[in-house]
Amino acid sequence: MTATMPNEYPKSDPVSNAEKDPENWATGDERMTGAQASYLKTLSEEAGDPEAYDPELTKAEASQRIDQLQAKTGRGQ
Repeated sequence: MTATMPNEYPKSDPVSNAEKDPENWATGDERMTGAQASYLKTLSEEAGDPEAYDPELTKAEASQRIDQLQAKTGRGQ
C-alpha cells in the first residue's frame, strides 16, 4: 500500500490516509477492542469456525481475522 501525498487542504480529503495496513497501525499491538471482539465472535460463529475467535488477539490481528471471516461469510461486502 502506498501513501498518498496530503493535499494543501487535508480536511477537504479526510479519507486520503484513512486506510492503513493493520501492521502499520500505531496501536495495532494493543488488545482488540470490545467491538472487535464482539463482531469477531459473531463472525466466527456464522462461519462455523469457533476457533477463529481468540480473546488474546491484538487490534491488528483481530482486524485481519475479521477481514478473512467477512470474506468467508459474505458479510461486509
